[in-house]
Amino acid sequence: QVQLVESGGGLVQAGGSLRLSCAASGRTFSTYAMGWFRQAPGTEREFVAHISFSASNTYYADSVKGRFTISRDNAKNTVYLQMNSLKPEDTAVYYCAARRSGSSFFPNDYPYWGQGTQVTVSS
Repeated sequence: QVQLVESGGGLVQAGGSLRLSCAASGRTFSTYAMGWFRQAPGTEREFVAHISFSASNTYYADSVKGRFTISRDNAKNTVYLQMNSLKPEDTAVYYCAARRSGSSFFPNDYPYWGQGTQVTVSS
């Protein structure tokens, strides 16, 4: 089992940048594939980015491709989401999530979740 804690959210102007971090507990972090999702008020939770356990594969939603970068440091038990060129439509609560195997874009495939961090982008 793994516990996840996100940080790094905040208020930023359109065009700005933020870096989210997700710290994981436990000694088996390197065996988990990790994802970032987001949820705006009144909407369903949506996929943002995914990184494989070894960081050899990454995937992005079309809406963030070229602006966001997911990375991980297994020595620090941490996954990151670098967000550049932020837009007001990126405003949401951002969650990191973990799963034992394979890539998935679907929230229901991830059994472990953090509590979320708010990102607000002003126009």
